[in-house]
Amino acid sequence: MSKNEGASAQGGVKHAVMNLTKAILLALALGLICGVAIHYLMPAGGLRDGLVEGVFYVIGQGFIRLLQMLVVPLVFCSIVCGAASIADLRTLGSVGIKALVWYLLTTAVAICIALSIGNLINPGLGVDMSSMVSSDVSSITENASNTSIADVLLNIIPKNPIGAMANGDMLPVIFFALMVGIVISLLKSRVETVHRFFDQFNEIMMKMTSMVMYVAPFGVFCLLARTFANIGFEAFLPMVKYMGGVLIALAVQCFVVYMILMVVFARINPLAWLKKFWSVMVFAFTTASSNATIPLNIETLDRKIGVDRTISSFTIPLGATINMDGTAIMQGVAVVFTAQLFGVPMGPVEYATVIATATLASIGTAGVPSVGLITLSMVFNSVGLPLEGIGLIMGIDRILDMCRTAVNITGDAVASTVIAKQEGYLDLDVLNDKGSDDGIEDYAEAL
Repeated sequence: MSKNEGASAQGGVKHAVMNLTKAILLALALGLICGVAIHYLMPAGGLRDGLVEGVFYVIGQGFIRLLQMLVVPLVFCSIVCGAASIADLRTLGSVGIKALVWYLLTTAVAICIALSIGNLINPGLGVDMSSMVSSDVSSITENASNTSIADVLLNIIPKNPIGAMANGDMLPVIFFALMVGIVISLLKSRVETVHRFFDQFNEIMMKMTSMVMYVAPFGVFCLLARTFANIGFEAFLPMVKYMGGVLIALAVQCFVVYMILMVVFARINPLAWLKKFWSVMVFAFTTASSNATIPLNIETLDRKIGVDRTISSFTIPLGATINMDGTAIMQGVAVVFTAQLFGVPMGPVEYATVIATATLASIGTAGVPSVGLITLSMVFNSVGLPLEGIGLIMGIDRILDMCRTAVNITGDAVASTVIAKQEGYLDLDVLNDKGSDDGIEDYAEAL
């Protein structure tokens, strides 16, 4: 191939990938507009139900399932390859301990911020409960885990690794993958064929992910359109102060706490980092799934920020499983909201209990659907708050879930960047490259 042909091909790829990025953002805006228009302008009935619960539901959930299909094999292979590539087990141990401590501490900080902002704006005072419709919480509370901390820790070790993969239980999958990677690292050349297999299978999963990304605009449009077609704006009005408290706390955690931590512990320009990572935040917002964002998170950290996959393939899946800062923020504001709404007194002891319970619950309920509401029921039980409070916030939880997912995955990425810098696995040349600052388009480069 001549130079001109090569340059032309590269230009074609750049053009295609920029169109993909713009298409996803356009789908985000059009989905919101379309959903609101359907909610207010299209009469209820067969046509509307067929469109919203038929076409939009099938395409949106189909896209989510495509991403979920990738998660377990991609996470398993990524962690195996990452652990196997770290020859020094002391380095692996250092990365694991730093990640775990970071995730637990930032979750505790997130709850403290949420409780502080909640008490500052008093979201439950002056709320007219007659205008609020309480939803049935039985489907949530019956899923709440009552297991002890000992059981939570023991459940990390899988009785059947294949069963854990089939059920999507990510903590046991991560544990088993880590063990396989460590053994491959210890045996070295004696299992070179196995090591090569996981490397190549990981490449297959990354290629598959890049292909799935091309249907992202359609999935994003249908997910947003269905959400706003169902809820409109009426559901938000009685809950404005509660939603405002959650959104303010999320913004403080994401754009103040994380960025300060990055500057202090890694000496990295937070604005440059955010510019390169913003597309992952948008994608997490539209899908409302930390697990679905794992592939894009790892890819963007590698190609745009310079975090070696050796680190991110371990810290990102682990963070998506146990690091729920955005969820913790929702729980903190919800505690203040419900306590004020029902007149339940809360003192320092109760707030300390909320911080401890919510931090530990973020580990204990990993991989369970509606995890934010499930862990919230555990937190309410720990301080004696009425579970009816959960029913009041269920109607508007979808939009908040989208926002807190974006914060969750940002926290995972910040932790990965800081740990990579400290362990010498951060390529500053990639981080400082001002060529392309978007993460999504990299999936097109392999096609």
